Amino acid sequence: MSELHQGGDRNAMAEDCTDLAEDRTLMANERTFAGWARTALAAIGIGLGFQALFREVEPTWVAKLIASLFIALGVYILWQAERRASAVVERMSTHHVEVQGGASFRVMAIVGSTGAVLLMAAIWWLV
Repeated sequence: MSELHQGGDRNAMAEDCTDLAEDRTLMANERTFAGWARTALAAIGIGLGFQALFREVEPTWVAKLIASLFIALGVYILWQAERRASAVVERMSTHHVEVQGGASFRVMAIVGSTGAVLLMAAIWWLV
């Protein structure tokens, strides 16, 4: 009887360790998304900075095009980060922690990319 009880304790401990590993993976997923989002914002910032530094260069469309490419790269990175982060959240479940859901990643990607597209429009039509 004691062997059966001991085996049950081992199974419970193994399940608890697995649950904690899933929680750690989900938290790492959030940090990874944040890292990619920072990279996307950096690309958008480089585009804006490039436009600010070289707006007087003739022809002006060259600086706008290069700035737009960096901004578009930032939008692409943001959506790839959302796609990957949401896929991880869908495959795993939380046990002892609260983490961001896939909808939160999607909202951040929508807001960030909308701002970037508006910035690109402003570069082309207002500057």
